[in-house]
Amino acid sequence: MESNEISIHQIKVYQAAKDHGGWLTAKEIAEAAGVARRTAAHHALRFVNIGVFEQAEVFPAHRYKLSTLAEKRDKAFCERLQKAIEVFA
Repeated sequence: MESNEISIHQIKVYQAAKDHGGWLTAKEIAEAAGVARRTAAHHALRFVNIGVFEQAEVFPAHRYKLSTLAEKRDKAFCERLQKAIEVFA
């Protein structure tokens, strides 16, 4: 379920995927974002569920990347996310 609140961890996970531009594991997202692996995995899966990230279910670890359709799938959330990025900057 989508929340109106955006956390600093969500921003860090989003920025890590956006800056990389390609497929990342939750561990790689965590390292780039400076958050715990479980936090990265939780937010990445949440972003998949609302259409902001894409997920590749591959072995040994799922991979995530920013969806090219993120703005179309959930424009309101992406706008809130951008505003939160400005606030925390």
